[in-house]
Amino acid sequence: MSTTKVQKILEFRNVSKFYGAVIGLNSVSVALPRGIIGLVGPNGAGKSTFLKLAAGQLKPSLGEVTILDQPAWEWKAKTKIGFCPEVDSFYEDMTGRDFVRSMARLVGYPKELAYEKADAALERVGMASRADRVVRGYSKGMRQRTKLAQALLHSPELLILDEPLSGIDPVGRQEMLDLFRSLAAEGKCLLISSHELEELEKLTEQVIILAKGRIADQGSIFEIRERIENLPLSIRIDSSERKRLAQTLLQCDEIATLDLPANLPQSLIVRVNTPKKFYESLAQFVLRENLPISRLEPLDESAHAILGYLLGGSGKT
Repeated sequence: MSTTKVQKILEFRNVSKFYGAVIGLNSVSVALPRGIIGLVGPNGAGKSTFLKLAAGQLKPSLGEVTILDQPAWEWKAKTKIGFCPEVDSFYEDMTGRDFVRSMARLVGYPKELAYEKADAALERVGMASRADRVVRGYSKGMRQRTKLAQALLHSPELLILDEPLSGIDPVGRQEMLDLFRSLAAEGKCLLISSHELEELEKLTEQVIILAKGRIADQGSIFEIRERIENLPLSIRIDSSERKRLAQTLLQCDEIATLDLPANLPQSLIVRVNTPKKFYESLAQFVLRENLPISRLEPLDESAHAILGYLLGGSGKT
């Protein structure tokens, strides 16, 4: 029986990065395959350091970062990277087309091919019809698209995207998500750092959660939740007999808190310490007491809740 080896596009091996006495990243090991990977974590978690090491902008203090087995710092690896930074620094008097064409020339393309590559990249990110306007007048979303165009010029195998959805309207955001999926389908590796956790959760095949310079967890949102057996969970339960339901649920040992929201007259909000045991107990109570239940909804089954639990905070990034 044959097995298919998953190719590692980006790999960190026992990587640490020190800024004097400050540790930016602490003994991180991770291997990223082709596909879409999300990077989340609070401010100061090490996300910027992680991205700069991946892009070859920084050298690790300890350990090794490689891209397709080439050290990320070396020029051969950098030819395989497309980097879209969070902060932009355009020549404001240039048009978007001139900017992307200039970036293509810096990549090393001769003039005619540079223009061809630039125009194709602008078309792909939805900027072709607006590329001849001066960058100074661009909206945040247009700037984001232009930065992405320059990152795509040389069809890199690794795309590093820092907050690529910031400032983009809902329609444009959906277009960008579709573009990211198509790039992943072409076999590229997309490392996306974003505060847009709900959108990221719909998009990513894998999430890396950074906390205090270390990887707190890694995997899909579902896999991460499955690994945390005693993850506290808030649940909304609606019943036409709310008072009787509340009195019954007070007998349940798994409940930490129980609230009766004034603005939701048929709802209870319970905070449970062991969700699996609670659901089993709830089923027994409902059957035994013949309690009507019209709604049963976890309130924090999202990236925000998992992030908050893992980091010991509110989940804000």
